[in-house]
Amino acid sequence: MTDRRIVVTGGAGTIGSHVVDQLLDAGAAKVVVIDDLSRGRVENIAEALERAPEKVELVEGDIRDIPLVKKTIAGADAVFHLAALRITRCAAEPRVALEVLVDGTFNIIEASVEANVEKVIASSTASVYGLAEEFPTTERHHPYNNDTFYGASKAFNEGMLRSFKAMHDLDYVALRYFNVYGPRMDAHGKYTEVLIRWMERIEAGQPPLVLGDGKATMDFVHVKDIARANILAAQADVTDTVYNIASATETSLIDLARGLQEAMGASGELEFGPERSVNAVPRRLADISAAERELGWKPTITMHDGLVELVQWWRSVKGNV
Repeated sequence: MTDRRIVVTGGAGTIGSHVVDQLLDAGAAKVVVIDDLSRGRVENIAEALERAPEKVELVEGDIRDIPLVKKTIAGADAVFHLAALRITRCAAEPRVALEVLVDGTFNIIEASVEANVEKVIASSTASVYGLAEEFPTTERHHPYNNDTFYGASKAFNEGMLRSFKAMHDLDYVALRYFNVYGPRMDAHGKYTEVLIRWMERIEAGQPPLVLGDGKATMDFVHVKDIARANILAAQADVTDTVYNIASATETSLIDLARGLQEAMGASGELEFGPERSVNAVPRRLADISAAERELGWKPTITMHDGLVELVQWWRSVKGNV
């Protein structure tokens, strides 16, 4: 990344802002963030802006704005595409999701071809699998079990990237994130992560509200580990492929809630409610051997340490959101 000009879409968001931090660590000459701030927050990149004001630029705008996208990507060496909508908003507003996730991604890819960008690192999701039929789940698993608009759009985006590689030789890597958590999670707005809601309840002396029976498992991966996977994917001599980015560890919702209680110095019984209606997948467990082998990546942050860091961050900002 040394001396490179990089564009990060969604760069003021949870993952994107950590990518910005690590790009600066890697010696990038210029990091341009495109973000409409509907999910991202300027506060997420405040440290980067203060640390290297001459290197970091925020372009407040929408990836549906084609002239803006083309102008911003012109001259870029690499593009990290992280701008997206939350899965629950995609279900509530599918047309908006189509315009942002599909049309917006097309705009990014088209502009990258026109600008002769060397490589696009695109964010995908484990949602493309739906409820997998094999565990641990490899990248070769089919996408036909997915029933979410969010997962469908990401699967289509992967197909767009493959087609632009075939048509225009655009190098890319897509990363399928599993269950992301960590500092700078969306602590405000309508579509907020369950961990944020749980922390609010625990801090108020209430039990975490677990949806369903709590036995569903997820494969949690810390946001800093995800950001590092993005950097390694850009640096590695690989293209036209996808990688699972996860911890390769199953954690039930019950164990997650208890782990969060422990991280917050609390204890007590849990409360249970109706199972969520969107993406109610009962099991997630990734095979991450391809990323380990080809990117030199593996997770480094344990669930305990990650939850402690999340709580510390949330307590430091909760009065400001």
